[in-house]
Amino acid sequence: MPGLELFGNSNPANGSTIIEVPQPAPAPTVAAAPASTVEATSEPITTEVTVTVSSVPRSLSSPAPYYNPRLDPKNFLEGPLSWNPATRLRQMLARPGIVVAPGICDGISARCALEAGFDCMYQSGAATTASRLGQPDLAIATLNDFVQSAQMVCSLDPTVPVIADADTGFGGPAMVARTVTQYARAGVAALHIEDQVQTKRCGHLLGKQVVSREEFLTRIRAAVIARDSIPGGSDFVIIGRTDSAQVLGMEEAVTRLKLAAAAGADVCFIEGVRSAELLTATIEALAPKPVLVNVISGGLTPSFTTQEAEALGAKIIIFSLVSCVAAVHGIRAAMQSLKKTGTDFTSARGMDPKAFFEVMGLSDVVRLDAQAGGKAFELV
Repeated sequence: MPGLELFGNSNPANGSTIIEVPQPAPAPTVAAAPASTVEATSEPITTEVTVTVSSVPRSLSSPAPYYNPRLDPKNFLEGPLSWNPATRLRQMLARPGIVVAPGICDGISARCALEAGFDCMYQSGAATTASRLGQPDLAIATLNDFVQSAQMVCSLDPTVPVIADADTGFGGPAMVARTVTQYARAGVAALHIEDQVQTKRCGHLLGKQVVSREEFLTRIRAAVIARDSIPGGSDFVIIGRTDSAQVLGMEEAVTRLKLAAAAGADVCFIEGVRSAELLTATIEALAPKPVLVNVISGGLTPSFTTQEAEALGAKIIIFSLVSCVAAVHGIRAAMQSLKKTGTDFTSARGMDPKAFFEVMGLSDVVRLDAQAGGKAFELV
């Protein structure tokens, strides 16, 4: 398959070692894990993890570390920002400053993010599932749901990079590759692939299960191969995400991300980092790979500000639920007010239809129509 040669020799190197984390001792709150998966308990695992070095099982032996000279960060340090969103994101990652990506859930929230001046957006899987389907983030949304949403969001300003949640890749290697291809065609700049089981859940809920290291790395390799097989050479960014910190501990989570980076992940994303100290240690362990931190108010990770996250060394910060939580509060208040008063005058706060449509790009559409010689919208 095209791109496979970029991984080098697939034969295991003699004497290779990796960090293996043994299972913690059984405790009353730890449920027995099914074969090939490990399940999080209702309480965080606090058992200290002992790290041992052992020979690599043949099934986990890694090929030579991935390296694509065209995608070396030094190639993106200079020059004007590209009109291509994936290339632009790589430029932002290679240059000083943290990338701030607010979570968006639909066209309205994306328009508001652009209006506020954000130069990157995050299509949250949880927010998209809630907005499109009215359902919780429990592996209910499909690839088609995410791609259709991405096509709309990316079309609003094709130069602004959109980082999109891709859950587990929606299946085996062939499906992961299809996911990458469809996201790239939709105009997405980056996606993240995680190591949860297919019946996944929001990373800030309890009870998570993760697949083996080997299966996680298979997903990452499939994503990289698919990206490198896109004709013309794509700058699409692959983000490796692990949810194993709450299941197997931080050391295993860092080990998985190191292996993902060696398999070709451009950015590392550790979900549910519980303290600034753990985030700093993770960033130092994974250097020079950029690290993404996900902040959800009330979630597992502290509510870092963008300034705090940057000071700790994070390169990307996403606020996954910022738009949909605000929408719930705003829409709920408006509905309750309408039910109580019989009018929407208060909740409208003076915004008439034209003012609303201006946020949605009314002036741009009218201008285009006039430039093309149209007469339909001379008066709006």
